[in-house]
Amino acid sequence: MQTILGANGQIAVELAKELHRGHTADLRLVSRNPRAVNDTDGLMRADLMDAAQTAAATAGSEIVYFTAGLPADTALWEAQFPTMLRNALDGARSAGAKFAYFDNTYMYPQDDRVQTEDTPFAPVGRKGAVRAEMATMVLDEMARGDIPMLIGRAPEFYGPGRTQGFTNSLVIDRLKAGEKPRVPVRDDRLRTLIWTPDASRALATLGNTADAYGQTWHLPVDHDRLTYHEFVGAAAAAFDRDPGYRVVPEWVLRAAGVFSPAAREIQELLPRYRYDNRFDSSKFVERFPDFRVTTYREGLHEIRREHDVNTSA
Repeated sequence: MQTILGANGQIAVELAKELHRGHTADLRLVSRNPRAVNDTDGLMRADLMDAAQTAAATAGSEIVYFTAGLPADTALWEAQFPTMLRNALDGARSAGAKFAYFDNTYMYPQDDRVQTEDTPFAPVGRKGAVRAEMATMVLDEMARGDIPMLIGRAPEFYGPGRTQGFTNSLVIDRLKAGEKPRVPVRDDRLRTLIWTPDASRALATLGNTADAYGQTWHLPVDHDRLTYHEFVGAAAAAFDRDPGYRVVPEWVLRAAGVFSPAAREIQELLPRYRYDNRFDSSKFVERFPDFRVTTYREGLHEIRREHDVNTSA
């Protein structure tokens, strides 16, 4: 049996689809209010802040995937995320299960260096510090060697369904609504975005590959990177919209944080939009050469297709 902890987010939903499609029908989906993705899914309610509930949720598992998320609330991240991960790690160890940790890049330096699996942690802000603490926790367990572990790390998301991220909310969702997109900070810097179904397919591939354990992996992205100017143009073309957009300067986004808690919570991420973002997934591509990465234009056209289906239903 393979178990997904934090089973309601977009990554977890796509992961459940991929595991069922290509690896096993024996899946357990775990969250406070889990919802089935496939007809054969087993559902278990559990609060990952509770060690006993987490241990029960991981019992009998062959592989445990940690894909849990929390709202963008710094205090909540500090209070809950490390405990949730610790309980998940302890539960997997008790079950003798392999452990696949889905990670992000908050702990990386927010500059123009090429990001590889060896990039040192240099978090900017409190949420970045939490993610650095969590990744270090998994790396320490990996070195300890009690059970096989891996890290699958992804950059900023874009994608279908309930995908959350700056680019979806400021560009794609606004195009869906017939509104002019907004671009944070600059439009002339290269961005690296990951198509959420690719991230989930890749995590499933890693989890079911014996020699992937004991390592950190950058999940596969389209290396034909676009600037926001180019991305908005491609997105506008996919939606048959005018390619016009507005660049929102960093000072405006910071000023908005005075009045908006949501804007305040994303301020520590703003420096990364000053620079080219080059997240490199060559290691994954070399190990899994048959894995087909979705191009940005393919992804945008798929979002348009999904939107048309949903609006005509």
